[in-house]
Amino acid sequence: MKRAFLWLLAILATAALTTLVFFPAAWVATLVEKQTGGRITLGDAQGTLWRGSAFVGGAASAGSPVTPLLPGRFAWRLSPLSLLGSVRMELSNPEALTQPVQFTGSWRAWQLSPAALKLPADGLSGLGAPLNTLALSGRLQLAWTSLQLALADRNVLVNGVTTLQMDDMSSRLAPIKPLGSYQLALDWQGQGAGVTLKSNKGPLLLSGTGQLQNGRLRFSGQAAADTGYEDTLGNLLNLLGQRRNVGGKNIIALEFR
Repeated sequence: MKRAFLWLLAILATAALTTLVFFPAAWVATLVEKQTGGRITLGDAQGTLWRGSAFVGGAASAGSPVTPLLPGRFAWRLSPLSLLGSVRMELSNPEALTQPVQFTGSWRAWQLSPAALKLPADGLSGLGAPLNTLALSGRLQLAWTSLQLALADRNVLVNGVTTLQMDDMSSRLAPIKPLGSYQLALDWQGQGAGVTLKSNKGPLLLSGTGQLQNGRLRFSGQAAADTGYEDTLGNLLNLLGQRRNVGGKNIIALEFR
């Protein structure tokens, strides 16, 4: 009886080890979809937990193909030492990342190496009005310094700076192309971040500051047309907010509360 029990234990241990070693990437995709409430999934996942690749997609209805949210396929390599609490993973995608990203840390805290992620401008429409009405196009790139991430009471805490660079942005509602280039910086402190928006060039000038806290944005800024573009951009400005006169110049107040 004792020998049979030992044999059974050995078989179970071997099966568990085999499953762990060859943990399919498709199972990882299922876990990601579950943890994000179906908002994000991994399409065409190949390989294993330790070495695999997939594209990042949005939620799809039953029977529908997954639509990629970002260009290219993300490939990952995860060190087996992660099982012992020393997490080491490399994430690469030449089409979307400027360089491979290194994740290092423990099971509850990680550090991300500096990099930048190229984003499709049409993804801004998913943020709602007025961005969905503007139908923006251009080049977006999200860059970050060395980011610190940690889990605390089921919340993700972030420390570091991320910068969204928006270059040569255009809108289907404006005859001028491009409208300008802009920079949105977020200084993360735990669950909140200070927000700063500024224009790098016009003719549509945007600026403002705010605070992002628990997923809620409080922002106060302004939009204005550069000299000589007031009439051409008048209709577009009216869509962005309420018109005010500041220092003898018409500006549009950008307020999110």
